[in-house]
Amino acid sequence: MNNFDTELKERTAYVEKIVYDYCPKEEGLQKIIIEAMNYSLKAGGKRLRPILTMEACKVVGGNVEDAIPFAKAYPFMAAMEMIHTYSLVHDDLPAMDNDMYRRGKKTTHAVYGEDMGILAGDGLLNMAYETMSMAILKSKYPQRAALAMNILAYKAGIYGMIGGQTVDVINENKEKDIDTINFIHKLKTAALIEGAMMVGAILAGVDEQAVETVEEIATNVGIAFQIQDDILDVTGTLEELGKPVLSDEKNNKTTYVTLKGIDESKRLVEDYSEKAVNLLESLGGDSEFLKNLIIKLINRVK
Repeated sequence: MNNFDTELKERTAYVEKIVYDYCPKEEGLQKIIIEAMNYSLKAGGKRLRPILTMEACKVVGGNVEDAIPFAKAYPFMAAMEMIHTYSLVHDDLPAMDNDMYRRGKKTTHAVYGEDMGILAGDGLLNMAYETMSMAILKSKYPQRAALAMNILAYKAGIYGMIGGQTVDVINENKEKDIDTINFIHKLKTAALIEGAMMVGAILAGVDEQAVETVEEIATNVGIAFQIQDDILDVTGTLEELGKPVLSDEKNNKTTYVTLKGIDESKRLVEDYSEKAVNLLESLGGDSEFLKNLIIKLINRVK
């Protein structure tokens, strides 16, 4: 294991502890829904988005321990993972992708039923905003914290992730052109990555121009990440990915791979990633870990 892999493992464990600390207690007559929420949150994963929040804060000059102080960013990192997880729970539902496995485990609806799957996603989304709003009330910089929540809400909502998912759903079983594919990728996947990194920059207290640069970096990372996901859906295995392969083909989804082919899709992943790295270096901060993380993401096999 090289130094970067060791650092990534340490950061993932660090972030995972933060997420676990914000998991609700499994008690009360509604205990079953809290169990389903925690099952979803604790099912593993890369913890990519809260890591990006943390690293974006560092790159623009924020101190990990002191950004507002940085401990005050913890609720936003936990909320980020809650929002991402709720989107996966709902994405796996029979009405959507109808997937039974994710991250090598049974999906939430497969374990708890479709009704509890819907409610678990709803619960996670509401818990995310409860967590962030409480952080705003306790913050020494409430305007900064409120802006961070507003950005995340926008990127997760109808002009971001939900909007992208909507266009994806209404175009199911239809051939899509490249502009529609780009729109879906930009909103469905890249938007929440944009939100994650922008939150880190905002909580660090940087100016608007730096936040916009961070957003552009995240856009390129997000699109590259999704194209790579499309590639892995064709080239990966259930054992490697921990979820069904050929899901896009099964659901008659048009992707970069179906429109451009594997080789061109791989080239586009490299192009978007190179843009992200170049922009990252223009910020001038300590970007080595984040740069290596981007490179690892585009070369991932799961």
